[in-house]
Amino acid sequence: MALTGRAGLLAALAAIVVLLAPEPGLVVPAAALVLATLMAADLLLAGAVRGLRFQRDGERRVRLGQSAAIGLVVDNPGPRRVRGVLRDAWQPSAGAAPRRVPLDVPARERRRLVTTLTPTRRGDREAVAVTVRSVGPLGLAARQRTFHVPWTVRVLPPFLSRRHLPARLARLRELDGRHPALVRGQGTEFDSLREYVVGDDVRSIDWRASARRSDVVVRTWRPERDRRVLIVLDTGRTSAGRVGVAPVSVAPVGGDRSSGWPRLDWSMDAALLLAALAARAGDRVDFLAYDRAVRAQVSGASRTELLSSLVDAMAPIEAELVEADAAGMVAAVLSRARRRCLVVLLTDLNAAAMEEGLLPVLPSLSSRHMVVVASVADPRVAGMAAGRGTAEAVYDAAAAERLRGERREITAVLRRHGVEVVDALPEDVAPALADAYLALKATGRL
Repeated sequence: MALTGRAGLLAALAAIVVLLAPEPGLVVPAAALVLATLMAADLLLAGAVRGLRFQRDGERRVRLGQSAAIGLVVDNPGPRRVRGVLRDAWQPSAGAAPRRVPLDVPARERRRLVTTLTPTRRGDREAVAVTVRSVGPLGLAARQRTFHVPWTVRVLPPFLSRRHLPARLARLRELDGRHPALVRGQGTEFDSLREYVVGDDVRSIDWRASARRSDVVVRTWRPERDRRVLIVLDTGRTSAGRVGVAPVSVAPVGGDRSSGWPRLDWSMDAALLLAALAARAGDRVDFLAYDRAVRAQVSGASRTELLSSLVDAMAPIEAELVEADAAGMVAAVLSRARRRCLVVLLTDLNAAAMEEGLLPVLPSLSSRHMVVVASVADPRVAGMAAGRGTAEAVYDAAAAERLRGERREITAVLRRHGVEVVDALPEDVAPALADAYLALKATGRL
């Protein structure tokens, strides 16, 4: 049972009558009896909510930054009309609207209501409860009941770096021989023969073919296909930090975009661009998310199903506030990649975490595989390093320079182990990683 504002207003009017009455002691019981009678009658005449039946329909998946429409069918099998208000409650980050809708379902009929979700976070967003308040004809009292009507919408990563894909595919076509500029070098697959022109590498000359043709010919090459790329996503504590500025399309409405986007989400975006590019290049792409245990993995997905499998696996992943187990991560990689492949590790170039975690076990990985470490740099560090206006700004600048120096030292150490390093700002890390992959492809180092 619930009382409405109209009941409160009627009670206030009754109180005024009591104050103005010559005999308040006699009027109070009469006013209370009248109010109680009206409310009881209104409650009895209100449509029953206990027997209502509900059914949901709509979308099960939506990209972060987009909206999804979820339908709710309300079936009233009872003999009385149900009029009132319905609230379809979801998790706050689901961005459900409207919060309340008017409800009017005649006896033995049904009505369909629509809730629009505009999520502000990745992951599975669940419906919490449906609350129905059926108001009586006088509008004084209402029957109210809460129902559990389950529905889950998976919010997928937005893949904002998709806009960089056409330019990288054009470069891939150049490497693949679909453009007149063919790549020559060691470690690539033989493609065809053509006549020698000034400027060609003499090491590309095919002497036997030249002798048969009585002319100098050279071999042309194309990048290897069917190589394996294993993308490893570090989901430890360093991936939880917020860096950069949150993209407009995924920032909460009215929220503070300057708080940034989690480093984990920037890394996911870079991983999706690399996976899309590598799949188009004919390489096999696998995915592993790890901190102290395997959080998600994708293996053996076909080229057409790769991106959908990746975004579905990435969607529920959240950063764990624990130090990543580098030894366990390397062991997991080696158990899944027994033949030489390209291992792309998306992590943070945190000096302390690297020195105690990855560096001691890196030789066992880099000796068997080609390793690329990609990291998202914090643009606020560069801003702090440029500050000189006040004493406080100078201290901040000194701390920022020290941090940048540590990252440069870690980068140098990684490269001495034969590891390629990509350290870029949040908006640039995805295209920079794709360029590094294309460079390895062009030189036949995969």
